[in-house]
Amino acid sequence: MSLRDEKIKSLLGTNLDDLSEEELKKLCNKILTSKIHGICFSLYEGTQQPGDIVSDDQIIRRLQILKPYTSSIRTFSSLDEHARIVEIAKDMGFQTLVGAWLSDDMQSNDKEIEGLIKLANNNLVDVAAVGNEVIYRKELEENQLISYINYVKENIGNTPVGYVDAYYEFRDRPNITDACDVILANCYPFWEGCAAEYSLLYMKDMYNEAIKASNGKKVIITETGWPSKGSDLWGAHPSYTNYLKYFINAQLWSKDQGIDMFYFSSFDESWKVEAEGDVGAYWGLWDKDEVIKF
Repeated sequence: MSLRDEKIKSLLGTNLDDLSEEELKKLCNKILTSKIHGICFSLYEGTQQPGDIVSDDQIIRRLQILKPYTSSIRTFSSLDEHARIVEIAKDMGFQTLVGAWLSDDMQSNDKEIEGLIKLANNNLVDVAAVGNEVIYRKELEENQLISYINYVKENIGNTPVGYVDAYYEFRDRPNITDACDVILANCYPFWEGCAAEYSLLYMKDMYNEAIKASNGKKVIITETGWPSKGSDLWGAHPSYTNYLKYFINAQLWSKDQGIDMFYFSSFDESWKVEAEGDVGAYWGLWDKDEVIKF
């Protein structure tokens, strides 16, 4: 462990309720500049949305913004500009958790799977994620997903292969858990309506559920975060202060426990409002104009 990490971990136990907003912002900056493990890469700016063509220049600019603050990025697809993210990121020295986006479109799935295999066999993938919440969305059956996971495992070398979904899916679907080399768990207290003051305890419980289900396999938190604006979800209140506190708590805990965590997300993206409501646009550590929020 570096001296810098020791200094960050020494902040464990700090009562965040005693800190002003300005002090919380300074603490967030201190944690970020010490480098967080990983972050989910947000590709789209302005009015862009999935399906739009994105230039290499835009990808490079955004990766350069992230480079001082993290060693790993997570991507969600293995086609087109998403494959370019992986290629460029590896060239810049990032570790990569690379996804194949699966849905109920079987032709697209085949292309995604082949894209992921190609990237992995070109030594561009450190962890391969076959699907993201496709079981949660009920777009594939369990046996279909397991077939995709096994196919990828058979066609790449030693790259660990997993599947991304909510932590409880690995508890409830042991056949999927058994098929994975690594457990890729999304842990979102916000989306389960947890009040911010209890969110760290709730996330610990989520992670421990995944650990119990993992049969000794490594568990990576592939997504967690808190929106800085938007509408309440039961007891979960999006606010700038809650956003700052959640980032601090999540990072201090994961550093202390040695947990690999990919924070969601890097940049605010307006297109997510359609699927997630107004909170969808405000999950980034940077805003939509690429300005750090703290």
